[in-house]
Amino acid sequence: MNYCSNCGAAVRLHVPPGDNLPRYVCGACQTIHYQNPKIVVGCIPEWEGRILLCRRAIEPRYGLWTLPAGFMENEETTAQAALRETLEEANAKVAIGDLFALFNLPHISQVYLAFRGRLLDLDFSPGTESLEVELFDEAHIPWERLAFQTIRDTLRHYFADRRAGAYGFHFADILPASE
Repeated sequence: MNYCSNCGAAVRLHVPPGDNLPRYVCGACQTIHYQNPKIVVGCIPEWEGRILLCRRAIEPRYGLWTLPAGFMENEETTAQAALRETLEEANAKVAIGDLFALFNLPHISQVYLAFRGRLLDLDFSPGTESLEVELFDEAHIPWERLAFQTIRDTLRHYFADRRAGAYGFHFADILPASE
């Protein structure tokens, strides 16, 4: 960051009085610019034991498979973000269920949340960020072509829970070498 979004003056990185972390501070209006982690929200859309995956039409990881997910917007709930991302990426309508997984990715300043979801119908198609969308049963998940560690971990937990007959909540930190 070079300039203040409040007044346009130059900012400098330093620890403001009463704080313990470096922040960008405007030299003119004294606005402190806090930078916080991004929240990524998605869902696991299921239909009769199969999971809807999207093949990415954007970077990062163009051409690889993922669950529908993306950055949460201001003024929406996490469940609304999961609904919106599923509609945007797969043109799919879902009923959002319980929060299923939370992964911290501190090395890229992100928090990933995945909800369980139930597809309401089979009327889905690729959105602008997807090359294709497809339903997969566990045996046919393209494990080696999944875009992110968060997706692999979410799906592994999901299928293990389904085999066990009870869905839990999964929480973990993903370290730099993993993603």
